[in-house]
Amino acid sequence: MKIIKSVAGAALLAGVALAAAQTAPEMAAQPAGGPVKGASYVVDPTHTFVMYEMGHYGTTTNRGRFSTKDGTIKIDGTGKSGKIDITMDIGSINTGVDLLNRHVLSKDFFNVAEFPVARFVADKIDFSGDKVSEVDGALTMMGQTRPVKLKANRFGCYLSPLIKRQVCGGDFETTVERSNWGITWGIPFGFEDKVRLLVQVEAVNITGGPG
Repeated sequence: MKIIKSVAGAALLAGVALAAAQTAPEMAAQPAGGPVKGASYVVDPTHTFVMYEMGHYGTTTNRGRFSTKDGTIKIDGTGKSGKIDITMDIGSINTGVDLLNRHVLSKDFFNVAEFPVARFVADKIDFSGDKVSEVDGALTMMGQTRPVKLKANRFGCYLSPLIKRQVCGGDFETTVERSNWGITWGIPFGFEDKVRLLVQVEAVNITGGPG
């Protein structure tokens, strides 16, 4: 069953990518309620990214963004919790500066040669009404797993005019200390330990429901 869902999810995301590459239809997306009880969702990597912000000598903010490889979200039968499993492609980091890209990919920071991916797993999703409000999970990165709680700044679901499927997603954020994952370069001389993570997620309902 899991293999069937994976194949179905891959096929659906191929359709998402194809639709995104085409001209968007001249129609608005329609609201589609909240996440469907018992439904499975596949993360759309074309609309799911993580951005980090780290203070630089108490003045400006260093920023970077990396992409997701894949992910699944399962809403439980009550519609009030669920499970999340998302894998991030650390090697896709882009800071906008080539020299800095090479540095953050090195052993000083993410050591991508040894740890090419990170993984966020959650067994608890908190709802406020039909909207996700918080996610309690764990982030595995650099061989270390630490608890992370994501707070939703916005959340909603819509019926995609491109693929005729319900899509749910939102903007989430948290602040972590990178030293908890062994990333300590620069802390003594001006690169802050605290890092703000801004996460945008969209996921496609592959098991039916509204829309």
